[in-house]
Amino acid sequence: MFKSSLVVLFTLLTGFLFAQNNLQIKGTGSNVYLEHVVSAKESFYSIGRMYNVSPKDLATFNHLKAGSGLEIGQDLKIPLSKNNFLQEGRATNNEALIPVYHTISSGETLYRLGVNYNKVPLPLLKKWNHLSSDAVNVGTPMIVGYLKVDKSLSPLAKSKATAPAEVAVESQKEVNPVSQTNEPVAQKPEPVKEVAATNTEKKESSTPATATAQPATNDVRLNNGSDFSGGYFKNLYNQQNQQNSLVDKSGSAGVFKSTSGWQDGKYYCFNNDAAPGTILKVTNNATGKTVYAKVLDAIPDIKQNSGLLVIISNAAAQELGAGENKFDCIVSYSK
Repeated sequence: MFKSSLVVLFTLLTGFLFAQNNLQIKGTGSNVYLEHVVSAKESFYSIGRMYNVSPKDLATFNHLKAGSGLEIGQDLKIPLSKNNFLQEGRATNNEALIPVYHTISSGETLYRLGVNYNKVPLPLLKKWNHLSSDAVNVGTPMIVGYLKVDKSLSPLAKSKATAPAEVAVESQKEVNPVSQTNEPVAQKPEPVKEVAATNTEKKESSTPATATAQPATNDVRLNNGSDFSGGYFKNLYNQQNQQNSLVDKSGSAGVFKSTSGWQDGKYYCFNNDAAPGTILKVTNNATGKTVYAKVLDAIPDIKQNSGLLVIISNAAAQELGAGENKFDCIVSYSK
């Protein structure tokens, strides 16, 4: 117990010290920014060059006039936009990429992190942070994108640890997994890039991203009726349950549209009982068919999802012979 407390304390302290020396993102969605404390002789112009933001945009974002002076110790918000915040694409030879972090707080999952910061696909988050699984610990600093600055103008290009262009970015379109729709499945805005992105992953990543991609273009035709014998995660399900007792629950299942699973049998789902990353066995009562799907997150708390036991991707629903409507099922998973 004492050792556990020390580990937690050390993790939190490490995260705090780390945050003091690295760029920490603030805000969510499209309204994200960094914080900067004004030092001696700094101006809108010099700070703008540092973060690759025009003096005018910097002043406007802080509700100030570009011609006004700044005071030592004054707090400024540095807007992150397509001009200086890279989450997709590549930097040019004269640009440096500096990691921008978010520190994991209680209850946050890797999937939710991607959703909150412009629906970053899980495969990219895992690549940027050198993760082999979806598990994240409270207090851990996680890269959610890169500040893009001019090597010749920004002092941050030399004073901060920079990331090689090739490290940062592959097109999200390549990794984008799930595409969410308005069916009895969707999530608040559009949840899943690994689900939206969630189901598209072409690489082995264990989870998908957030739903925004296009609705699984005519789902049924993508895999030409292929049967993946339960899907890619079947063996992992068997491994998870070798030494654990199983829980079976009966209820209704909903379906969300995704581009993931049609080509490789990687199926994803939402469920309130099992932790993210758990593999569920979902059996359609009407057909007796079974698939294995990885949990992305809890079921989005919206009216159309009321009473659902699980929400699975439409690729999984097709293998179950369920179409795109709600159906009765049995969900099995280890305690």
